[in-house]
Amino acid sequence: MGKGERPEHVAPPDIFYNEDEARKYTTNSRMIAIQASLTERALELLALPQDGLPRMLLDLGCGSGLSGEALSEAGHTWLGLDISAAMLDVAAEREVEGDLVLGDLGHGLPLRPGAFDGAISISAVQWLCNADRSGHDPRKRMKRFFETLYMALRRGARAVLQIYPENHQQAEMLVAAAMKVGFSGGMVVDYPHSTRAKKYFLVLMVGTSSAVPQAKGLDGSEPEDEEEAAQVKMAGRDRNKRRKTGGGGGGSGGKGRDWVLKKKEQMRKKGYDIAPDSKYTGRKRKRIV
Repeated sequence: MGKGERPEHVAPPDIFYNEDEARKYTTNSRMIAIQASLTERALELLALPQDGLPRMLLDLGCGSGLSGEALSEAGHTWLGLDISAAMLDVAAEREVEGDLVLGDLGHGLPLRPGAFDGAISISAVQWLCNADRSGHDPRKRMKRFFETLYMALRRGARAVLQIYPENHQQAEMLVAAAMKVGFSGGMVVDYPHSTRAKKYFLVLMVGTSSAVPQAKGLDGSEPEDEEEAAQVKMAGRDRNKRRKTGGGGGGSGGKGRDWVLKKKEQMRKKGYDIAPDSKYTGRKRKRIV
């Protein structure tokens, strides 16, 4: 894949995420940290009741289960759906706690109506904006996806879909498709003034008129966590260079070396192939021009 080329322009997702890509994606420690950060933010926007009870959630485009593991750590039960058999094979090998289903989001969700308390998706739904194969109509595929997602969620539930739209038109097309089938809500853009940290979350609500949640960074600030600020090119995400800040990121509210070491140890216990710790672990990297 050429520099700056989006994976959606290279091949359909079930082909792009082959066995090699699935394993590379899953064993990259930086990818693990970023997936965890995005899923934590999705859970925050999901605004589940804080009563300690587990919820039944959907993970759409679940891949090898990185986002699903964050759901499990939060105490929830989940079902993951993905179009890549290779990704699901890796998830099964890693013995993730969620149930796994092979399927194309554009074909709709084969799920019982009202069965889920919420849904998340990390870096997947933007694929619906592309005609990957002959006969694919993006607008019809979006309509089918959102119709069946709406039916699968109980009344009052939310769906939080983190996306990497190629342009404003794609973002607007996804919002419009969701609104047409009955969802309320809209797009939450964290750190909208930053080219590096900007994140798009489509926050959808079933049968409610709640206000769209507050985005982060509206005052022009950027996240203190360098991993949260980075977008990744691995497996098709844009990897932007790290922030020009000194030290190890261990300031108040930051996730510095201690946090990285703790996260890596957690991943090792779960069976990940994680690089050994060294004096460089958690250290800022220099920009390469």
